[in-house]
Formats: sequence, structure tokens, C-alpha cells
Amino acid sequence: MAINVQFLILLLIILVSCEGKPLYEGPLSPEESMKTFQLADNFKVEIFASEPLVIDPVSMQYDGDGNAYVVGMLDAYKDDSVKGKGKIVMLKDTNGDGRADTSTVFVDSLREATSVLPWKGGLLVCAAPNITYYKDTDGDGRSDLKEILFSGFFNKNEEVQITNLRFGIDNWIYANNGGQAGEISFSRRPDALGLNVQGADFRFRLDRNEFERSTGPGQFGLAIDDWGHRFFTANSLHIREVVVPLRYLERNPYLPASAKSTIQNISDHDPLMHQLSETPYWRQERTDRRNKNYQENNLDRVEYARGHFTGASGGTYYDGDKFPKEYYGNIFTGDVAGSLVHRDILSVVDSLPYMVAKRGEMEKDKEFMATTDSWFRPANFSVGPDGYLYIMDMYRQHIETPMSIPEDLQETMDFDAGNEYGRIYRIVPKDVGPYKPVNPNLTKASSSELVKALQHENRWWNRTAQRLLLERQDKSVIPEVRALFAQSENPRFRLHALYVLEGMDALDAVTVMTAMKDPSAGVRENAAILSERFPDCLSQLAEMINDPSIRVAFQATLSLGQFKDKAVIPALAKALELHGQSSWFRTAVLSSEAGSGIDLLKILERNSFFKDASSWKLNFIETGSNVIGARNDKNQVSGLLSLLAQSSLSNTAGLQSASIKGLVEGIEKSAGLENSLKEKLKSISSEAEGNAPKAIQDLIELYAK
Repeated sequence: MAINVQFLILLLIILVSCEGKPLYEGPLSPEESMKTFQLADNFKVEIFASEPLVIDPVSMQYDGDGNAYVVGMLDAYKDDSVKGKGKIVMLKDTNGDGRADTSTVFVDSLREATSVLPWKGGLLVCAAPNITYYKDTDGDGRSDLKEILFSGFFNKNEEVQITNLRFGIDNWIYANNGGQAGEISFSRRPDALGLNVQGADFRFRLDRNEFERSTGPGQFGLAIDDWGHRFFTANSLHIREVVVPLRYLERNPYLPASAKSTIQNISDHDPLMHQLSETPYWRQERTDRRNKNYQENNLDRVEYARGHFTGASGGTYYDGDKFPKEYYGNIFTGDVAGSLVHRDILSVVDSLPYMVAKRGEMEKDKEFMATTDSWFRPANFSVGPDGYLYIMDMYRQHIETPMSIPEDLQETMDFDAGNEYGRIYRIVPKDVGPYKPVNPNLTKASSSELVKALQHENRWWNRTAQRLLLERQDKSVIPEVRALFAQSENPRFRLHALYVLEGMDALDAVTVMTAMKDPSAGVRENAAILSERFPDCLSQLAEMINDPSIRVAFQATLSLGQFKDKAVIPALAKALELHGQSSWFRTAVLSSEAGSGIDLLKILERNSFFKDASSWKLNFIETGSNVIGARNDKNQVSGLLSLLAQSSLSNTAGLQSASIKGLVEGIEKSAGLENSLKEKLKSISSEAEGNAPKAIQDLIELYAK
């Protein structure tokens, strides 16, 4: 059979070649490739670096002095026997013409390195199964110090491994894990239990030796906006937003799966994209086979070979100062399969606790950037200290993991085609003249100068200055930072100052309460998060339920659940009354112990919350009852049954039966439940649909025993 397949493939190649057209196109030089680019009218493309200085670039970050460190994933799509060829190079533009002219190998022999982030004079590097710290201590440009920090990440598929290190506004470092399984250990915390990251992403703080799961799964692309909101890409879903941080859901282990939503696809135009490059033979053939299989098995499913996001990658938030103002805060995402760059405009919707991503008016029927050169593979992006957007182009003939392609089609493909190529492009406005180099020299700046850098219009400077201040822990500048927070007219600068104070352990309740009344919703939202560590902030936090910004009110609801004070309960009840139609708010309330107990239901009943049988109210009491049942606390269960037996609730159609359904389902999840009791509960649950009062009485008697 193998011989026949190979023969057919060879025959096909011969036939195609006889027609004068190969199955797959060949490469172009950087200059030739640029001629094929179709770009937004007011922008142009410049070459920053190309082979041989850089090969297979997938990540680029600038250190405090403006040196560009690039991850070359030279072992992508290779067999295990040849893994370990990845490297990180430092690119420099020594003559200031805007094009790199030197490339120094900082570290090599890396296995599937995917991401890099400057930290304490060195680099943090993702190369599964590890996150490792490398540093050059002797000044020769090459790392001579290596410290494996985190171990245990999944390392079987380069497309879903630990990646996309990002320094957040909150002083945490974030990374996408693709939801992959792994038991993570931290070398600086040998006493800590292994952390199971399956289904989640990852975040850590090296200044406090903390690490934990974070909301995911994100794949290759992580954008963090000015206010700390996270957006990530994953193949066909090119932009999703984290709505509920995982730490809030994990405080209530009894939440049912239906209430554990954490992320939202925010695109109003998925899955369509406007592709110019030709569809590769293997993709079209695989798609045709899959669609035939769907049809033969009567499956309501269709796959597309082109024009639909399949390789979304590198989503990056533009926060530089060189693009026109309307581009600030846009997210740029590559699709490596479609050889294009897509732009999303983030829009606030008054009724939603997340953004909506829209196309620009000039990009309704085209992309921000696209090309007919099918080798163009925009894997990632970076915003430099100069304020421009940089594109990491792996430049390969094929860029999909072989394991997802049928073996016979793999025989037609050369996964080594592109091993010697790689380009980094710079996107600049058309009206910009000759390139002017920017030399930050922030590592040599005084701490006072770093405080001034917190006020730069290009957020790269703000973020880098904040990180360096965190690393230095120079407490002498705290008065300057406080002054910046109190006096700056720019909310972004005030927020950076707030988190610098947090990172220096100089934050206090008074400062946080001031921030909770800030004119900027973004500052107020972060102040709600910071209030969680200050009991004196509780009363003011409760008032934020009424905030005109839905995102602030939502965060206040989440943050209230961190307090054990009984004053939390009426505030959460108010949040439900105001915003309960949103499933996100219901989850926010139920995620806390205070928001999922009988005391909350009693307050709601007194407030006549259940006088109508709105579908969302039925959903809430069913889910809340499920949590009470899963806890299987006799007092809580008995309290719920007593409440349900009251005439005020019995008059609301469907409320009692919804509550009993949830309660029984929750109890059934309890450990050690006897089979005989399970059968009784099933019987009572069925009974509740037709005779809820009888079911309630049966449950009361059951729990009285």
C-alpha cells in the first residue's frame, strides 16, 4: 500500500511539473517579498533584519537599553532527533540607519524556545518544559549564567507550549500555556506543592516568589491593554478576552461547570479574513477530505481551506506613540496560514464587562496587511522603544505541525524549506522620513529618571521603567511616585504610579481609596482589585456596585467576594438586582462563599427579588442551590428548604422546582453518598416538576433524619 501511495504522489508531482507549475511556490528575497505586500494606505514597510542575522523569528523584546533580543525557533516542525537548535540573538543597529547590522548569539542549543522577556539584566526564556533565566555576567554578549526557574510544562507540540511572556501592569508576569497538562515546580520554592496547570495559563512574580494558574487557554499571542485586560489568540479564534480571572472561580470549589465561564470571543467578524495568498495544495486536499467525511457521516460541519482564520498568531496591543492616534489601543494579529496581518479596534459596550473587537472602516473588505507571498508567516509582533510596530516573519514554505496533516500529504511537503530564512519588518506611517534611532539607556538611568519615564507617551517606556523600579526597590523615590499619582492628568501614568507603589510595598488604604474615586474607569477598576488587601476599603468597594462603568461594577462584585465580612452579602444582593441579567455578574456573585449561601437568598427574598420568574432569576437560584447542595452542609440545606417553603416563593412559577433541581444535582455530587439515598433524591427531583411543595417536604423529612 505504501508503494502505491508513493507512486501516486510521484505521478501527481510529475503531472503538475509537466504543466510548468510546482505544487508549492518558492521563496523570495526580502525586497521581492515586500513588493507583494498590500498595506493600509497611510503606512509603509521597512526591513529591520533578515537572514542570515535572524532565522525563524517568533518573539522579539527590547531590554532597557533598546537592544533587541530575538527568539529563533530553528527546530520548529522537526523530529525529536534534531531538536535543540533554537537560539536567542541580540540584534543591534550600530550605524543608526534603522536596519540591524550585527547579530550576537546570546544563548543557543534551545529546544523549541518560543518567548523571551527582559528581567534583572538578563532574560526569561520559555522553552518547554522550562522557564529559564539567562544572564551575561562578563559583558561579552553571551549568557554564562543559567537558572531553571519553572519546570514541568507540556512539551509535545510546539504550537501549544508555554509561551508569550508578558510583564503586566499589576507586576505579574503572564504566559500562555494552551491549557496543557503539567505539574509545575518552582526552583526557588522547593517547599511548594506542584501546580497543576491543565486547562489554564500561568502567571508568576519573581519579586515575591509567587506562582499560580491564570485564566486560559491562550495559544500563541497575548495582548495586555493599558488597564491590565488580557486578550489572546488561538488558531481560528483570533481574539478572545479574559473576563473572569481564574483566582475568583477557584475560591469556590462547588461551582457547577455551567457557571465557570471565564473567557469571551469578542470578535464581531469571526471567522472571516481577506486572504491574498494562494491556498496550498495540502490544505485544500485535507479540507476536501474532511468535508467529504462530514457529509458521509451526516455531520453538520464545514471546514474552509482559505478566507477563514486558522492560524491566528501573535496578537499584540499597539501602545506606541508613532502611529496616528486612532491606532492606539488596536490589536494586531497575524494569520500565518493566510499570510496576513489583521487589525482589531477595541470598543467599549456600556452593557458588557468586556470589549467588542471590530474591523476598521477602511478594512471591511481587506486586511491591514496581506500578501500574495505564501511564505510570509507573521508569527508575532513587538512595539519598540521607537514607537513602531515590528513583525516577526518566520518565512517558511510550510508552518503547520506535521502531526495534523495526513501522511500521504506530508510526502509532498518539505518542512525544511525555510530553514535558512527569517525577516523582521517595521511598520511606519508613510509620511515618516528617514529613520531616527532611539537610545533609551534606562538601565543606566537614575531611579528619579525612571519615574519620569513612567510618563512617556510610548507605553514601552512606562512598562520598562516600572519593571526596573520593581527590580531595584529604591524606596527613595516613593515620594516622587506618590506625587505622580496625585498630580498627573494622565490616568495611564497614575495607574503605573499606583502599581509602582504596590511593587515597593508602599501602598496604603488611603491611596487605594483615592484611586477608587478616580475619574478614570480603568484606574477605579484596578483600585477595586487592590482594595482586596485592605479591610478599610470594604464600605467604599460596596458602593462601587453602583459605578457608571459596567467593568468597574463587575470588578467590584468579584473583589467583594474576597472579604469574609457579613457586609459583603447585601452588596452582592444589590449587584444581582442591578446587573443579574448578565450571566457574568451571576458568576461573579456565586464565585464567593458569601454569594452562594443561604444568607444571600434570604436578603433577596426580603427585597422581593423573586416576585417574578424571569429566566435569569430561575437560572440563578438553580445554580445557587446547586452550590448549596454540593457543600452538603445540613444547616445550609435546611435553611434553603425552609426558605422555599415560604408562601412568598411558592407563588412564583417554577422557582421552587428550579431550586430543588439544582439542590439535588449538587447533593448528588457529594462524596460518599449512598446509592439508596441517590435513588431517593432522583425520585424527589422528578417529583418537583409536578408537585414542588411535596418535593420540598420530602427533602425536609429526609434531612431531619
